[in-house]
Amino acid sequence: MSQPADPADYKLHQPLLARRTSKRWLISAILTTAIVALPVLSVLYLAFFPEENIWPHLVNTTLPRYLTTTFELMVGVIAITLAVGVSSAWLITMCDFPGRRFFEWAMLLPFAVPAYVIAYVYTNLLDYAGPVQIALRELFGWTSAQDYWFPEIRSLGGATVMIGLVLYPYVYLLARAAFLEQSPSLFSVSRSLGHSALSTFFRVVLPIARPAIAVGLSLVLMETLNDFGTVDFFAVQTLTAGLFDTWMNMGNLGGAAQIATTMLSFVVILVTLERYSRRKQSQFATRDNREPIQRFTLSRKRQWFCVIVCALPFLLGFVIPALSLAYYAWEYFDESWNPTFLQNTLNSLLLSGTAALTTLLIGVTLAYSRRLHNTQGMQVLMRLSSLGYAMPGAVLAVGVIIPLAGFDNWLDDWMRQLFGISTGLLLSGSTFALVFAYTVRFLAVSAGSVESALQKITPSMDMASRSLGHSPGGTLIRVHLPMLRGTLLTAALVVFVDCMKELPATLILRPFNFDTLATYVYQFASDEQLAHSALPALIIVMAGIVPIILMSRSIGNTRSVA
Repeated sequence: MSQPADPADYKLHQPLLARRTSKRWLISAILTTAIVALPVLSVLYLAFFPEENIWPHLVNTTLPRYLTTTFELMVGVIAITLAVGVSSAWLITMCDFPGRRFFEWAMLLPFAVPAYVIAYVYTNLLDYAGPVQIALRELFGWTSAQDYWFPEIRSLGGATVMIGLVLYPYVYLLARAAFLEQSPSLFSVSRSLGHSALSTFFRVVLPIARPAIAVGLSLVLMETLNDFGTVDFFAVQTLTAGLFDTWMNMGNLGGAAQIATTMLSFVVILVTLERYSRRKQSQFATRDNREPIQRFTLSRKRQWFCVIVCALPFLLGFVIPALSLAYYAWEYFDESWNPTFLQNTLNSLLLSGTAALTTLLIGVTLAYSRRLHNTQGMQVLMRLSSLGYAMPGAVLAVGVIIPLAGFDNWLDDWMRQLFGISTGLLLSGSTFALVFAYTVRFLAVSAGSVESALQKITPSMDMASRSLGHSPGGTLIRVHLPMLRGTLLTAALVVFVDCMKELPATLILRPFNFDTLATYVYQFASDEQLAHSALPALIIVMAGIVPIILMSRSIGNTRSVA
């Protein structure tokens, strides 16, 4: 009969078991990061070692035009998002005016509208055959386009405005959070020294909020670089459009990888400039969150000015597109509600849900591994795992298809030689490629959210759990995950909505005869059939509203108001 284990022996082996378990978490983090970084390495490899090098041809023909147009688009979007985002964030934070509490969260709603959707809506409204120009011709008796001037919506300027209207919430969100974090005493001191409110804003408030605004602008520029639906619909030849043209029309994957590398260089430059611009800045908290904000009491004229500044982007970026989509969805509901639409909705829900769950699991693994091994190497792994979020969808699609297609071809040759059967495109020709691309692109959202929330949990909780005999995995399940429930839900919702809207990667990687709501909208709208794409577009917009309201509430609760 075996003797019971000595408790002293159990305690002796506990540290060894804990170290082994901890190493497993570290190994999991390393393997996960390697897989996530694979698309970037694949793009770089194919760009430098293509089967057919057309780089000299691109440099001498189309690449300069792609670069120039992309740069002009980014500069225009910066101007719009900076002006709208910063001004509205400051007015809502510091001024009292009618509707201020409504605009706190309403200013974020344009973020729920994909840029390509708003482009389709305004083209339908403002084109020569649209209701606006028809009404103008009837009102003034004009008979043709030669009788009057009207801005061309299908242009670089039109694309700039469309993208700016839906991306300014990035700047608004981060600028408002930065303004809420600032101490009112800084403003009071500046005013006591004789500076006006406007002078104080530019001399004190804006420099302090500059890092947050710079991060918001960098996100705006990355999303601008990622856009394909808008620039394709408006025939604006950016790097993203050039990548699609080189790959899909010219059939040259190596050339597409070279353009993708150029786009990655843009991203690296943006991130480097953002960090370099604040390399010598150090900021420290000088206030208590319980210290209330003293908002300005404005004259009626200035109150209406604040209302107009906030209402205009909200109306143009959300209300008009949403009402237009709702009208067409209602009018053509019987035609739009069909088996194809239902199947595409199911495809989007399954893909987005699977990707959200996958990114959540991987994000928890990486963030918890960082908690167990808080070393410089682990910090590098976390940064590498976030590379996908900085990659435009078209670039990511190139990086995903290269290793997956290589594996499929190798497996197919091997199975043919051994068994005489063909396995086909198991990974690159299935929804696995899409889920993998979504996971790589949006992993930074879940991993960053979980890591930030874990840092707020005191290490004594881990020590107490470990002293009770729980392993690192048991501590995560029994202690951390219940405390992270709200963070996990929010991160999953954000990833889910981002996957629902993702277009460039989906267009490239989707299997044959497989559509999502995003590709379904793109196909109909490209054929000038906005009415038939209104219902799926409206669903995409509605899906994005819930996480936006949650984000707005989380920011608004950080500070009290007098």
